Amino acid sequence: MTRRAPRLPVLAAALAFALAGCSIVGPTAEVQIFSPRTAITADPAWPAVDWQLSVSTPDTHQLLDSTRIAVRPAPDRLQTYKGARWADSAPELLQTALVQAFEDSGRIAAVGRFGGARGDFGLFTELRAFETVYTGGRPEVVVELQARLVALRGHGGVTAKRFRVVVPSQGEQIEPVVAAFGQAMSQLSQEIVGWTLVEGQRVLTAKEESAGK
Repeated sequence: MTRRAPRLPVLAAALAFALAGCSIVGPTAEVQIFSPRTAITADPAWPAVDWQLSVSTPDTHQLLDSTRIAVRPAPDRLQTYKGARWADSAPELLQTALVQAFEDSGRIAAVGRFGGARGDFGLFTELRAFETVYTGGRPEVVVELQARLVALRGHGGVTAKRFRVVVPSQGEQIEPVVAAFGQAMSQLSQEIVGWTLVEGQRVLTAKEESAGK
């Protein structure tokens, strides 16, 4: 499978721009571009599987389907940071993190983005939250994903689970916020990889046992 170039660490464009505090909404001439660093650690308990997986781009609402970085300063207010953008849209960032997490796990035969080679299973997701939320006056990153694992080659079976990760930011400035996004995406990817491998293998094993009767 073709892989994207490695993700850059928390990366600011050459334009030096200090984003103080929770600065949100409004035009600016200078914009920083960020790409969170993510990584997983393979769990020895995960099964090694010989099937292929296609990972879809998460569905989401209009504000999150963009390169803007979402922040919720109050429960009923969803806005964006001024002067800062993601390198890709939030759904594309998460899809890339998931594909690379499966590859880095070393536990799956092949994985790719949906629309390329058709896999044995499809991982379809809906991005419910990808934002900074202020709780008690302090920012924390919330990433929530509804996932469905669907058998694509007649194996039968659909399984679903909601994943939600909350990571406190070490500060209100954009750099620690982006670092918290990287931690949240890493934890989410770790949980989804383990769940997908276990559930996919369970479906195939049940199918094989049923056929052998």
